[in-house]
Amino acid sequence: MKDDLFDELVKSVREGGAILRGEVEPARVFAVAPSDVKSVRARFDLTQQEFAALLGVSVKTLQNWEQGRRAPHGPARVLLQVAEKHPEVVWDVVSAQRAATRITYNISPPPVQAFHEDEPGNLEWEE
Repeated sequence: MKDDLFDELVKSVREGGAILRGEVEPARVFAVAPSDVKSVRARFDLTQQEFAALLGVSVKTLQNWEQGRRAPHGPARVLLQVAEKHPEVVWDVVSAQRAATRITYNISPPPVQAFHEDEPGNLEWEE
């Protein structure tokens, strides 16, 4: 690594440390407003059980979010933001998953086939 790039990296790390310690104000701050989970669910016209299943979380977790006892983090927070701003995308994904599941369950298993011995050591295919 070139010296000037390394020096810039070290300076950046030190500045980050100073910001974390409260010694320096950050140059910019990004604030993401939390989603109103209850209103997002209402827009989907789903019960708590249905919406929790859609998001892949427990009903208790969803209730905690809706009542403000907890806040969604990580992928759940991002998924809620997508659901809030682009509900059609969520429906497209869910519809595709349901269709794939239906196809999987509608395929009947192959018929049972087996070998049988007509003579010891001589196997024949039986349908």
